[in-house]
Amino acid sequence: MKVAIELKSVILRVMTKPFLLLQSRPEDEASDDEYAAFLKFGGLQPEQLQRLRLDRGEFSPVNLDDYSGIFMGGGPANFAYPPEEKSPEQLQFEDYIMPLLRRIAAEDKPFLGTCLGVGALVTALGGRTDFDHGEPVCAVDINLTPEAQDDPLLAGLPASFRGFVGHKEGTDTAPPNSVVLARSATCIQLLRAGKNVYAAQFHPELDADGLALRINIYKHAGYFAPSEAQALIDVVRREHVTEPVKILQQFIKRYK
Repeated sequence: MKVAIELKSVILRVMTKPFLLLQSRPEDEASDDEYAAFLKFGGLQPEQLQRLRLDRGEFSPVNLDDYSGIFMGGGPANFAYPPEEKSPEQLQFEDYIMPLLRRIAAEDKPFLGTCLGVGALVTALGGRTDFDHGEPVCAVDINLTPEAQDDPLLAGLPASFRGFVGHKEGTDTAPPNSVVLARSATCIQLLRAGKNVYAAQFHPELDADGLALRINIYKHAGYFAPSEAQALIDVVRREHVTEPVKILQQFIKRYK
């Protein structure tokens, strides 16, 4: 009986379609840690989460029907720059990601973008980001809107909770055909297009250890003065951030 149950479990895992993580962090340590965080907090095994390193030029065609859902991690792109100020790497990245996101939205396929995913989805849907709505590396209050009340990804979450952020651009205006589910004092923190397409400005895949690692990796990237890195890490480690990972977990539970 035990063998039969274990065999059934293996068969079900094989039959379930994997998720896909779109990554654009050029630093291997940051990229690998991001992938590991999605595995850890999502309760996934490596065979359940494939990854594309777009920073390495892995611009492979994506058959949306091959995946239970698609995640998009963070990265260095800023969509608020005019085209002439964007690097060749960002322009190539946008040439790949924009049609893909528009296809995901048009077909209402399960998608959860984090941090950079907001700027990418907003831009793909015809909205705009700017540098007036960035936030420093810290934890902020994430406040749910009335529209979040019946959203399945937010079931059981409090009306306000803490979430880790750190981004140079953001937006306070939802793109067409989308719903704002959460805000901070500065910007939109969570939105949904259709029924299944989500993007979070905060990090549902991140804990204090992960953010401390990123602070060290990105201390020369212009988010803060390098001399402030250790003080930021100390502040982050005093924060009590527990709710955002539940959004990632409920996304996976709903769509796997």
